[in-house]
Amino acid sequence: MRTRAEAFRADALARFRGLTVVRLVGDLVVVVAAILLDVWPGPWAETKATGWSLAGIAAVYVVLLPLRHLFPATTMIGGAALPFLGPAAMVVLSYTAGRRVESWVKAVASTTLTFVVVALLWDWDARPLEFDPVYGMLILITIFGVGVALPFLVGRYLAQREALVQAMQDREARMRGEHKLLSRQVRLRERSRIAQDMHDSLGHRLSLISVHAGALALDPSLGEKQREAIGVLRSAALTGMGELRAIIGVLRAEDGPDDDPATRTAESIDSLVTDARKAGVLVSLVRGGQAHPLPSRVSHAAYRVAQEGLTNAAKHAPGAAVQVTVKYEPDALVVEVRNNPSRNGSPSGAPGVGLIGLTERVRVAGGILHVGALPSGGFRIAAVLPYEETALPDEPEDEQDETESPRGIRKWAGIGSIAGASVVLAIIIGGFTYLGAQPVTEVVSQENLDKIQEGQPEADVRALLPNGDEPLVADGERKSQASPEPPGARCVYHITDEQSYLAKGTRVVRFCFRDGKLVEKKIHVQRTGQ
Repeated sequence: MRTRAEAFRADALARFRGLTVVRLVGDLVVVVAAILLDVWPGPWAETKATGWSLAGIAAVYVVLLPLRHLFPATTMIGGAALPFLGPAAMVVLSYTAGRRVESWVKAVASTTLTFVVVALLWDWDARPLEFDPVYGMLILITIFGVGVALPFLVGRYLAQREALVQAMQDREARMRGEHKLLSRQVRLRERSRIAQDMHDSLGHRLSLISVHAGALALDPSLGEKQREAIGVLRSAALTGMGELRAIIGVLRAEDGPDDDPATRTAESIDSLVTDARKAGVLVSLVRGGQAHPLPSRVSHAAYRVAQEGLTNAAKHAPGAAVQVTVKYEPDALVVEVRNNPSRNGSPSGAPGVGLIGLTERVRVAGGILHVGALPSGGFRIAAVLPYEETALPDEPEDEQDETESPRGIRKWAGIGSIAGASVVLAIIIGGFTYLGAQPVTEVVSQENLDKIQEGQPEADVRALLPNGDEPLVADGERKSQASPEPPGARCVYHITDEQSYLAKGTRVVRFCFRDGKLVEKKIHVQRTGQ
């Protein structure tokens, strides 16, 4: 409950801070338009209100409509329960609820509850055609569909589409950033490769030139000019070596000084452990096996494993004992750093992002890195590195992250709203189509008309007549052109089953009763427009 309250408070504050003059003016226009349309003498006003009643209704509008931003579902349901709330306000409340309610469960529940409230407050007796409950229910569904369901679905559709567009824009921005990062990584990797090639090829050859030139300068058979030329040659080789190192330094500038393989090797782990002890870390170093010559890339990777392990232990488990193991196995070098749980009892936490770079460095060296928690609660970083140079492995393919692409639900964003609106429209159109296909009036069949004779009992005659007095046809349309009714008789008018186009009107039969018997059965033509 507290978390929900905090989330509500944060959302309210965010909306308050996001208020602009345009939004305030727009909301004011909505409130004024709803009052002018719904409140007397507005065109959609259902009840007359004057004086304090009119002021009270207007005050409810002023308070209720702005509250829809904070309590969208509640204001929609509460608005449906107010008998004086007009259709314009209900459309606004429903539209806002559709835009704000995110959960489809809450959306269905709120609209269903709103329909129940509308149905319970529906004044069936005051509605026309209350004799036909099907027609009355269809009118109720139509009003609810047009005034509540459709605005709600339109708002929900627009909100879903906006969320989808925003998600696509965010994903596109993220992909652009990832593309820039990938391009930078490719450039750095190519720089490192060029630097390695230059170091392995040109550096080696320049070193040979310098060594041979120095040895040649010691030859006693050479003259002074030859010795001077050899000195110039050796000086040029040394200068070339210096410039080559400078170029390699520029190419590896973004790697940092700690990544220099020449100064960070497996033999330097001892000094690394010593520095950690001076810093107060309880660390021990265990070496095992027969030392084996290591390629520079492998030796540097071993150093970085020990360095990263000590860094993580000091950061995530301060005060805990740490053990660094460097073991020369028959076929590979194993470097392991494990630490006990923190002495102060605080959780060790998740490993840092440095392990991502360490994994790549070990992979480039041809090794395997294992990182994980220990059953005792500590942490372990271990690498298995080969003794020989290996070909650089291909980049591992990243597994597709479901969070990087829009969720499956977003692929269908708006479809539910469209389907819901289609169902509402289908019910309304189908219902009125069905009613339109039904006969407008109940007619007297020719067979029953022939059976009815004057003098029959009224009960027998009425049994052959349709129920009701044809309320869809006004009395004047049935008897305004008929002859005067017999004195003292009660007459009913019905349309006959058989009609004629040549008659240019509607054939109406009149049955008049007196003293419990039929005293008259007479047909006349009710012409249109007369």
